[in-house]
Amino acid sequence: MGETLRGAAGAGGAGRSATARRLSIAVAWGAAVLCAIAGGGALSAQPSRAPGVRLDEGRFTVVAEARDARLARTLLTAAQANDSFPGLPRPRAHVLIAVAPNADRFRQWVGPHAPEWGAAIAIPDEQRLVLQGSRAGSDAGDPVVVLRHELAHLALHEHMGRLPPRWFDEGYASVAAGEWTRDDAFETSLTMIWRPLPSLDRLEAGFDAGATEAAWSYAMAYRVVSELQALDPARGLANFLNDWKSTGSMEKGLRQAYGMTGEQFEKHWAARTRSRYGALALVTNVSAVFGLFGVLLLPLYIGKRRRDRRKLEAMRSADAAQEDAARASALQALLDAGTTPGNTPGRDPEQEPLWEHARDRESLAGPSGAPGVP
Repeated sequence: MGETLRGAAGAGGAGRSATARRLSIAVAWGAAVLCAIAGGGALSAQPSRAPGVRLDEGRFTVVAEARDARLARTLLTAAQANDSFPGLPRPRAHVLIAVAPNADRFRQWVGPHAPEWGAAIAIPDEQRLVLQGSRAGSDAGDPVVVLRHELAHLALHEHMGRLPPRWFDEGYASVAAGEWTRDDAFETSLTMIWRPLPSLDRLEAGFDAGATEAAWSYAMAYRVVSELQALDPARGLANFLNDWKSTGSMEKGLRQAYGMTGEQFEKHWAARTRSRYGALALVTNVSAVFGLFGVLLLPLYIGKRRRDRRKLEAMRSADAAQEDAARASALQALLDAGTTPGNTPGRDPEQEPLWEHARDRESLAGPSGAPGVP
């Protein structure tokens, strides 16, 4: 996340504060050190340091130590390839890009008052910027995106001077660098669950209220500037920035470019932000509640399923045992019925008189079949 050093008076301020001057001197000194390394080898105070590199092309000069030479070439190529910015004429000022070899050197060049979350610093009054090199931590971000963010600060200042307030400056640089990601949208939606959207005045103060508040202010500044850009699909910010510059007033620029007052626009962007991300926040909130209930109820559900499964298995076993017993009982009944006294196995008791009658007839007929003589 980049920073820009601005005058204490904000938009239209008449000169930089003592802190800004000290930071500018620190950065200028750091850039001068790199230029000396690139042009003449190691400093006398540090004779073991390897010579650096200096790359010049177009309106850009990049200076870095030798181990960041590849990064310096990448940054120069990226700056040359994408050197126009939304709503602004093509910049003409020469820019010095200094690549600090590590975080300590970055702090040393920038000075003691650099914000703790800054990964790069732009000095608009001097058209210089400093960013961390290849040994920067993961929180320093993509150096090409960071460079684009800082160059947007310089381009906006070149065209508009000190007119834009801090929130617009940072929001514009974020829009120009395309820094809004799905993760940023998700985090913003989560934050909207428990905090209201800030007014533009409160948004301005958020950049100096610590890393957490600054991150929220960056996200909201992006939303404001992107909504301004969306008001004119054909020209984007071009008419607004020109009207703002010619009148010297953001309010008049809004009226002339978009036909709305500052208050009307503030309500517009707040409503749009709530409609786009408030629904996501609600869904996220409901999902979180259901997720919490799921975590709490899942063990109970699993235990109940296991108990039901054991009961079902017991019922199936009981039914199978009962069916086996019934089959055995029926078979035994058939066997018992076939061996009752007075019955011959395989003979139907109901046909017994016919058998007896036939036997009597055979005894009367004799061996030849003729009726016997009594």
